[in-house]
Amino acid sequence: MTCICGKASGLYVTIDDGNENKQPGHGNAYQSTSVLKIKSRESQCPGLFQSISSLLLASGISWRFSPTTLHAKFTIMAKTLIEYTDLLSSRNLRWPAAPKFEPALATPSVGRLEGIKMVVWNIYGTLLRIADGDLYFRHPEAVRMEVALEKTIHEFNMWNSMTRKPGKPWEYMLQKYLSALDEQQMSSSGRKGDTVEVNTTTLWSKLLEMLDKKDYQYDVSIYGNLNQLAEKIAYFFHNSLQGIEAAPNALAALRAIQSNGIHQTLLAEAQPFTIAQLIRCLRDQGSVADPERLFNPTLNTLSYVEGVRKPARTLYLRAMDRFSKRGLEPEQVLYVSSRVRHDLAIAKELGMRTALYAAERLSLQASPNDLKDPAIRPDRLLTDLRQVQDIIGVWGSG
Repeated sequence: MTCICGKASGLYVTIDDGNENKQPGHGNAYQSTSVLKIKSRESQCPGLFQSISSLLLASGISWRFSPTTLHAKFTIMAKTLIEYTDLLSSRNLRWPAAPKFEPALATPSVGRLEGIKMVVWNIYGTLLRIADGDLYFRHPEAVRMEVALEKTIHEFNMWNSMTRKPGKPWEYMLQKYLSALDEQQMSSSGRKGDTVEVNTTTLWSKLLEMLDKKDYQYDVSIYGNLNQLAEKIAYFFHNSLQGIEAAPNALAALRAIQSNGIHQTLLAEAQPFTIAQLIRCLRDQGSVADPERLFNPTLNTLSYVEGVRKPARTLYLRAMDRFSKRGLEPEQVLYVSSRVRHDLAIAKELGMRTALYAAERLSLQASPNDLKDPAIRPDRLLTDLRQVQDIIGVWGSG
């Protein structure tokens, strides 16, 4: 797949993707072996080829050339998602504002639960505050979709590679976007009762394939191959669609639990960009040097990886299987979320201890009847994430 193509002084220059090697971890670091080809219309450039070859050799890149074509293989290390979020932050771009905080009327219940060895977190609505209370793929307000798509088309210079149709560029892109979204949402999970999860990287990869046919150009040193580019576009689009920030005292709570040696992990509806988005927001509250020290990636259960979204029991069962392999019993796990029915209730049914985060109205999904029903009622109720320390009996500086 051609990532860059250009022409200058009778020369054709292309860089083609080769084998991709994804490195594990929250940074989503990739390296990919690519092939550089420089081809002349005529055999008049041996001196130029020799000069380029010398530069490649000095850089440790293998190469070969014929009278008219030079081939070179090299490795590109694109920016990780977290590095990309840092790059965007340095530009001081304007994003939608995070939602106004309106506290919920709730009384905390934070008595200690004995024997807790792991804290499991939901993300959107718990660790992250997001406009509208949840991550949207299709926003009901048309103007929000218009603004987010316009910004994305401009940021990634897509217009020149889009098929020209009557109307505005964002309208054409919206049509293609919704078609790709519907295709994913209507697919089957293969498991009765499970709702399939959308993968935004797959969605934007499909749209990029449409652009690539028209010689779409971008900087591979920042964005990498098309799959890596799609991850970064999805991050940019969703940050343009909905305002977001870390929940109050989220980083302090996470640090305190970490400092006491308690495992932490995630059981959440998420996208390939979500952890990078979470880390970026947490950094607004303080330093996060190593994300993997906060959340063990081998224990995370994320919807886009599993292919199903809540309230699919499959998601919780796979999480329990991971915990079991670490020697943890369900009652040794505390799950924290802002939603009772279709989330905490399922975890409780499977034996986990549960805590409802009831700090604000926007994300809280709990009725009075939910809190009275002993079958689904959470074991504890928080109005501040730091209160998790009281529940599990640890103390530390955030």
